[in-house]
Amino acid sequence: MPKSRKVVLFLPPYAGKILGPPLGLLSLAGSLRTAGYQPCIIDGALDREYRRTVARETEDCLCFGVSLLTGPMILDAIEISRAVRHARPNCFIIFGGWHPSLLTGQTLQEDYIDAVVRHQGEATLIEILQRLEARQPLDLVAGCWFKRGGNIVQNPDRPTIRLSELPRPAYDLIDFEAYEQAGGERKLPYATSIGCPYACNYCTDMVFYNRRFNAYGANEVAEELCGLVKRYRLTEVALLDSNFLVDVHRAVAIAKAIRHSGARFHWTFQASTDLLCKMSDEEVSLLGASGVNHIGFGTESASPEVLRHMNKRHQSIPDIYEAAAKCSRAGIRVTLNLIFGYPGEEERHRADTFRVMGEIADRFDNVSFSPNLFTPYPGIPIWPQLRNLGMHEPDSLAGWAGVDLGCNNLPWLRGKSFAKLHRSIRYFILDNQLGRTRRKSRSHMFRSVLQTFRKPLHWRLRHAFFNLPVELWISRAKERLVIRRSLLTGQPLSRELAKNI
Repeated sequence: MPKSRKVVLFLPPYAGKILGPPLGLLSLAGSLRTAGYQPCIIDGALDREYRRTVARETEDCLCFGVSLLTGPMILDAIEISRAVRHARPNCFIIFGGWHPSLLTGQTLQEDYIDAVVRHQGEATLIEILQRLEARQPLDLVAGCWFKRGGNIVQNPDRPTIRLSELPRPAYDLIDFEAYEQAGGERKLPYATSIGCPYACNYCTDMVFYNRRFNAYGANEVAEELCGLVKRYRLTEVALLDSNFLVDVHRAVAIAKAIRHSGARFHWTFQASTDLLCKMSDEEVSLLGASGVNHIGFGTESASPEVLRHMNKRHQSIPDIYEAAAKCSRAGIRVTLNLIFGYPGEEERHRADTFRVMGEIADRFDNVSFSPNLFTPYPGIPIWPQLRNLGMHEPDSLAGWAGVDLGCNNLPWLRGKSFAKLHRSIRYFILDNQLGRTRRKSRSHMFRSVLQTFRKPLHWRLRHAFFNLPVELWISRAKERLVIRRSLLTGQPLSRELAKNI
């Protein structure tokens, strides 16, 4: 094996806006440095010449590690890993992250992959590297599956380590200027906890973390966050916690400490509405005063029947209204995430969701929506039912590249049924956009015109009639005109329009 102690960690590129530095790889890098290794992080989303960078950095490395999510980035991971294997046949290649952890055996069937690190990877990766340096086999390395003679060897999983016992992520390796130039913001993804105690049938989180909540202490979070903001001049911190409000008292303590620190920055997080509803108005206002300017809620549906199918019994319709109201009073923007096409969902259930969400949009200016199709990610508890409904799991790593948010892989949602749902979502979004514009306008005449234009949209949504979509044609024509004007004049586009080009 090479004498180098350099470990190359690679995140394949992904579509869309750059979300920030790869926190998972930074966490691995912090542990690697503590153990005496030299981590090299290559973010394919930031480095458009990542193929050259990987080829250069792997010339003298101890191993090449790839972190992977289900979806299109799989194809780039396959391409680059095959290139590394071809150029350096003896380079040890390790895959880790969500997808390899959920489908370890299938991932290891690829001939260019030597081992998979399952779940929490910091301690496991270091033990693998130590074995490689000592020329020892990987038998009994907890949290690792590997190949020997073409056969897959399954070691037992490693017990979860408390986050506070791990070395801190290597934030100093981030080129904040490069990310700011590429993404337009001086922003840092950050995790105060991992895991969620709920057992939603569509969620990979419960499989990956086994419903165990693993969190840093409140004072530890606030002190580090405020220090990072000051040191790197951050304007926003996006918490990646699965459900930040699992421990409401801890969340309040974090907000209070941030406010008292004097650090001024925006921060955002994801949570469930039932937990926010346990907070008083004063506590939610404290979140806003500490810098929280946006919360994403996984509401998914406004049909009690669909919520039961999802095993989302902690979600109630009144909670959605209450969460929106409390956040509105605190000056916090809210996004309600929605899932359509879930098994067992019927048109009447969708009509309930559109009706309730439409009422919420009309009552609260701070609310926006993120509607998505149900995505059958690997390992989720509902897979036995999906197979009975005619869905087949891809039989190779590459096959999972087509399973992505926004792609329709549902055999029960095809043809006219899918077209009808797609149009209903577009009408719903258009109605909400017009509603926000109307509420912001100071012209009584303009508000009247917009309200008149919304009436046929309401009728369509109530009666699920979407033939001859004149309103959508007009809206799309207007968008094209605005985009063309922006290209000619340099006038910036709204956030919504910018997503469409």
